[in-house]
Amino acid sequence: MSNQQYLSVSALTKYIKRKFDADPHLQNVYIKGEISNFKQHTSGHMYFTLKDEKARLLSVMFAANNKGMKFLPENGMKVLVKGDISLYEAGGQYQLYVKSMAPDGVGDLYLAYEQLKKKLEAAGLFLAEHKKPIPQYPKSVGVITSPTGAALRDILITIKRRYPIARIIVYPALVQGNNAAKSIAKAISMANARAESDVLIVGRGGGSIEELWAFNEEIVAESIYDSDIPVISAVGHETDFTIADFVADMRAPTPTGAAELAVPHLNEILERLMNRKNRLTRSIQEAVNFERTRLTRLERSYAFRYPHKMYEQKLEQLDKTMDRLGRTSTRYFMKKRDELNQLNDILKKQHPEQAVKNAKDELQQHAKVLRRAMEAIYRQKSQQFVHITATLTALSPLKIMERGYGLVFAEDETLVKSTQQVSKGDKIAVSIKDGTLECEIKEIKERIEP
Repeated sequence: MSNQQYLSVSALTKYIKRKFDADPHLQNVYIKGEISNFKQHTSGHMYFTLKDEKARLLSVMFAANNKGMKFLPENGMKVLVKGDISLYEAGGQYQLYVKSMAPDGVGDLYLAYEQLKKKLEAAGLFLAEHKKPIPQYPKSVGVITSPTGAALRDILITIKRRYPIARIIVYPALVQGNNAAKSIAKAISMANARAESDVLIVGRGGGSIEELWAFNEEIVAESIYDSDIPVISAVGHETDFTIADFVADMRAPTPTGAAELAVPHLNEILERLMNRKNRLTRSIQEAVNFERTRLTRLERSYAFRYPHKMYEQKLEQLDKTMDRLGRTSTRYFMKKRDELNQLNDILKKQHPEQAVKNAKDELQQHAKVLRRAMEAIYRQKSQQFVHITATLTALSPLKIMERGYGLVFAEDETLVKSTQQVSKGDKIAVSIKDGTLECEIKEIKERIEP
């Protein structure tokens, strides 16, 4: 091993950092580039990379430096920054510590205005369905503006000229400077808490975008959106559009215009009232004349002139109606009685007792038919029996034996019909009319057929 002295990584890194910090060319450098990998930590610190076509530079902008920025950096945004180049010892990498930042190409206020407008529009704060109607005849008008500005003077003059019966309540607020937005928002909240105004005018006179900037702040936009009292925005001149104008329930081109929108013209109202009063008087007079004519016509009518005759006519009509009603009711009840009788007959026919009676009658009829059929069959069978008996009697062997014939039986009591059934010496029995002859066969002689 040699006697070479080794440095630690920390010592070397600290040495290099001192070199960076001591170099005046790396302090307060102005750099132009495009933002990428932008991320804002919950602490408020911004971390991003500045890049161009050939190089990248890690950058950080601490919360203390970005707190007053009007816009929020985005990826792809080209910016102009000022800062110091130094070394981040823990990572061993050099980076730019940004002190200030401005958009490259457009002003930061304009960029912030566009960003907030886009954000609030996406959140629905500009939707027409959230707009509250401006009261037509307000009893009191709240004005939120600078108590010393020309805008308040214009509003007061206009309202007193047009609608002097309205009560005007001024809620003083700063309308320019760093604390203006908070002051305006606080005044709107106070007006809502006191609930003594029917409509609010929030605005100020003309000026540069920087002077009008309080009305482009998100806190003012949210206060207008959350207001329960309808708000008319009156900021700058006719060509000036602020975020407050988009959120307000109605935009006026100028403070004087806001006063004209907030209150009607009293003389015009009186003129309209007078015209309506005249029209109403004419209408009432016409209605009275019409009813008077109608009353006269009624008084001259037959009913008013001859009420007793009308009464008699009505009595006669009543009598006729009663007669017609009696006839009609009689026909009606007779018809219903006939229908009831028919239904009763049908019911009786279908009564179980009647059904049993019908069945019995039918059974008796069938019994008579059956009895006559059996008697006929009996007579027929009796006649057949007599005939068959006579036939059998005529064919009976006893009758034949009475004429001298006999029957020959073998020993096994079979009837001998042929000489072939017996042999010589067999015992046979000959049955004749009045008895039986026991015989023995001596000889068998067969008959020779001629």
